[in-house]
Amino acid sequence: MVIKKGVIKGFSATDYRATVQLFGSLAVWLYSVPVARNIAAAEMLSGRKCAVIFFDEDNKDDAVVVAIYA
Repeated sequence: MVIKKGVIKGFSATDYRATVQLFGSLAVWLYSVPVARNIAAAEMLSGRKCAVIFFDEDNKDDAVVVAIYA
């Protein structure tokens, strides 16, 4: 399990998934990343920093946004 920092670039409250740009790379964007349901939709603003857990570092589809911070 790996935790990485990112920036929220988009959020869908309908399916509770986010688009995230990982820190350290302009080219690495993750699309349709599940977001923990304990994070309020109002907190998922574009430009906010986030923490993303990767359960399998080799599988970018096996991740979840677990925190939003300033």
